Amino acid sequence: MKKATLLAFAFAMFAGAQSIVAQEPAENVQYVSDPSQGVLLNRMQDNWFITAEGGANIYFSHKSIHRDLSDRFSPAASIYAGKWFSPVFGARAGVTWMQLKGLADGPDFMGTLKYDYRPDGFYKQRTQEIGPVFDLMVNLTNWWCGYKPNRVYNASVYVGAGALWTISHQDGSWKNAHNILLNLRAGLINTFNVSKQVALSLDIRWTGIDGLQNVSARNWNEKYSDLSAFIGVTYKFKNREWNAPVVPVYPEPENCEPIRARLAAANERIDELERALRDCLNRPVETTVVNEGPLATVYYTIGVSRLSRENQRVVKAVAAQMNSDKYANTNFVLTGWADNYTGTEAINARLRAKRAEGVKDLLVRSGVDASRLSVAENSGNRMGEGDQFVALDRAVTIEEAR
Repeated sequence: MKKATLLAFAFAMFAGAQSIVAQEPAENVQYVSDPSQGVLLNRMQDNWFITAEGGANIYFSHKSIHRDLSDRFSPAASIYAGKWFSPVFGARAGVTWMQLKGLADGPDFMGTLKYDYRPDGFYKQRTQEIGPVFDLMVNLTNWWCGYKPNRVYNASVYVGAGALWTISHQDGSWKNAHNILLNLRAGLINTFNVSKQVALSLDIRWTGIDGLQNVSARNWNEKYSDLSAFIGVTYKFKNREWNAPVVPVYPEPENCEPIRARLAAANERIDELERALRDCLNRPVETTVVNEGPLATVYYTIGVSRLSRENQRVVKAVAAQMNSDKYANTNFVLTGWADNYTGTEAINARLRAKRAEGVKDLLVRSGVDASRLSVAENSGNRMGEGDQFVALDRAVTIEEAR
């Protein structure tokens, strides 16, 4: 019982120590938001804004271009409410107003009076256009450069559409012209954040307008365009920023000098090894004399001393070489071998002798003078120690006599 208690106590102490060691590094780890890892989408009630802007516009049509440029600028204003659904994509809806100055063919056009006649045959024309609009927006800066909550400048593009009600200047007063103009628009918003809540903007916009209509129908279905620039103020409601994934940040070692010293020592060692390698590669190559091997080697299977048909053909071919002019005056030694890993010494000695004598007899029968042949036995292993070479130890070697 005491042994079991002691073992349980020791195990508990060990587990506690492991827990302390495992938790120790985590005490120095900090967890921070990292926008480079992406952003997390906010709730629907977050990232709303309102924008009010005012500026000037210039009206383009095939008649208005005859009017003096300085006399074509008119005021314009807009107010919007919108939301960013992500750091890149957003939308806004609002009301825009603009005054359009152009030229007409007669005093019965919308926004013309008889006393607005010009010597060139045109009448000055002026209308007020007001109506709802809707835009889809893309923040190019966040798209191309990544989201940064503290960025001062952002560039956004947008496209949208709307409907404009026309108020014309007729009979000395402004009247509802009972005319609706459809329009398409696109623009670039340059936003400068002055605080987390407030931003200033420069909005440059092009608007394509479905043509003005009048009672004479002389302007029916004509298309016009308008170029405008606005200075705006935007207020951003909470939540204004985008949350980023939280990642762990591990502290760097307090003292890196020992690591630098080890790195310097390693570099010195690498340089030393490179010098040694160059010296080794540039060292002269020593010429090694390799003794010439036997003229031929005849191999046997385990326990066999009789020549196989294949070996008989080999021995006959060797006999032809021995009788050639090259070896006509050369004597040969036939050495019998047997491996020392199988069989007894007596059996192996008998195999060596029979193998050597069998090769000699076939050589003599093949025309080699017996006086040129001597028989020897070697009780060692031909290929040295190691039972993986036993198949090479069962052989007869035919070598020139020294």
